[in-house]
Amino acid sequence: MRYHNITKDDMLNGDGLRVVLWVAGCNHCCKGCQNPLTWDPDGGLPFDEAAKQEIFEQLDKPYISGITFSGGDPLHAANRVGVRDFMAEIKEKYPDKTIWMYTGDSWEHIFHYSCMKYVDVLVDGEFHIDELDNTLMWKGSKNQRVIDVQATLKSTDLSSPILHCGDYSDYKHIRSEKHVTSCTF
Repeated sequence: MRYHNITKDDMLNGDGLRVVLWVAGCNHCCKGCQNPLTWDPDGGLPFDEAAKQEIFEQLDKPYISGITFSGGDPLHAANRVGVRDFMAEIKEKYPDKTIWMYTGDSWEHIFHYSCMKYVDVLVDGEFHIDELDNTLMWKGSKNQRVIDVQATLKSTDLSSPILHCGDYSDYKHIRSEKHVTSCTF
């Protein structure tokens, strides 16, 4: 597994303050992608012990809600095993921290992946520039979904994901001056 960046105190890629691991490798190559530099699976840096410790130092902080895996695509073939193993280690060491993941793949094609048991929230689907909507929380285009993975895995129909924040039409967005902090009925 390779990565391009580790972002600290991030407020845009999941709820609360988070650490974000931006992995290398993506086959989706979405038009208008915010991170085309991360498409090459051989780009960036090797994910080594120093990078892991940098993330653990962030997760040790009580105000950090968890980690978000983005990129690139954490489910690219070059990343799947490394991401899964790192998620398992994080859940063991930090059981109260949440794990979010962004992927261009759709839930219906990936819900059976072994890493899903570690993911709390998944943002799925390719970014569609023609469906860009800057008012949406945690996603860039209307086709993408913010899925409550653990609730969905407990449901009787895994092919019908339970959304983390509904479809936005039933929710009132509560905004601070700079970002969306939550969604409520």
